[in-house]
Amino acid sequence: MKKVDWQAGIWSNEPHSVADQNGKLIVQAVEGSDYWQKTMYGFQHNNGHALLSAWEEGTAVEVSFAAGSLTELYDQAGIMLWHSPLQWIKAGIEINDGVPHAGAVVTDQYSDWSLSPVPEWAGRTITIRASRLKDAVIIRARTDGHPWRTLRVARFPYTSQVQAGPMLCAPTRPGLRVEFTGWVITEPDTDVHDEPPGE
Repeated sequence: MKKVDWQAGIWSNEPHSVADQNGKLIVQAVEGSDYWQKTMYGFQHNNGHALLSAWEEGTAVEVSFAAGSLTELYDQAGIMLWHSPLQWIKAGIEINDGVPHAGAVVTDQYSDWSLSPVPEWAGRTITIRASRLKDAVIIRARTDGHPWRTLRVARFPYTSQVQAGPMLCAPTRPGLRVEFTGWVITEPDTDVHDEPPGE
């Protein structure tokens, strides 16, 4: 397991503010920030905040954050997997109808959205994990008190120009501040049915 320094990443779009406090990254999102491509709503949003660095094949990336500040509609935090403005995946926790949901948006020209309510995860420290396996990624999530849950297996076949890192967006309000507690590169999953290595 290799810890990624916050300074190793480059923001896709600058947040309202960023502060490194005792090794934790405190990030405030810009009001109206989001990532979405066309599907159902028709709009295209490319102004969310993702702190990205190179993500090599044959590895997994994990991002951890405190979810207590996610309280308003569409508040979201988690991980971004990036190939281009039209090919990316974001996964994490998002507030929908007042309830935290674990989910993912998979985008290839158009976005789709899958989500599952996790009210028992409210206020916990969340870890989102993405592991590259062949032409896909396995996306999992857990809290400091709950085991890994598989969220998605999605096609992600890119072999070059791939980046990953922490992500947050505040589509509907100002003042969303998220505390990121960890960012690591680690051993990849070997199969969707097996626990991640080292667990």
